[in-house]
Amino acid sequence: MTTSSTQHTERLTAHNALLLLVDHQVGLYTGVRDIDILQLKHNIVALTRAMLALKVPLVVTTTTEKMWGPLIPELAEVLHGVPIIERTTVNAWDDRRIVDSVKATGRKKLIVAGISTDVCLAFPAIAALADGFQSYAVIDASGGFSQTQVDMGILRLQQAGVIPVGYSNVAIEILADNAAPEAEAVYAALGMPFSALVFGLRQYYSQASVDTRKKVGA
Repeated sequence: MTTSSTQHTERLTAHNALLLLVDHQVGLYTGVRDIDILQLKHNIVALTRAMLALKVPLVVTTTTEKMWGPLIPELAEVLHGVPIIERTTVNAWDDRRIVDSVKATGRKKLIVAGISTDVCLAFPAIAALADGFQSYAVIDASGGFSQTQVDMGILRLQQAGVIPVGYSNVAIEILADNAAPEAEAVYAALGMPFSALVFGLRQYYSQASVDTRKKVGA
């Protein structure tokens, strides 16, 4: 089996993955047209919180903040002191600091989300492939300035060998086991409406089991 095929078949785990966040900035968000802005904010914050719960390393970058503004406040609030690398290059992978930060993690599974999908997400995700990384593009935690641009960006990503994923399924793949100690924190972070029902049912059945044992012992 080749190295490339091994990278494609190996699962994402908390030990081989990292998250690269590219240009989730206030000014760029004003141009997003393919996804509702509130939904996009929910998805990127949820993804970030889930990765923090899973102890997956994060690398965060912005571009030319005097032009495009700072990180959206909702995201900045959950980063808890994670350093932000401000650059001027269009392609984040052209900045040595970012590449070095990614490589310093020792991880080879690069999960990327960015604004815009066809540039800030696509360019570094594709460029990282040449450096031996397997790239995953989080489509619903990214956004573009028209549906056509997003569609062309996703097509380009897929043709290059980048794997498209959603914000929740990539986190759940890393979680792997619903009995893991961090499971409740991950599902709470993802903020999926049904997850509250799931954990409510778990609490119900746990209590029912306790009540049953008490009756048997009575």
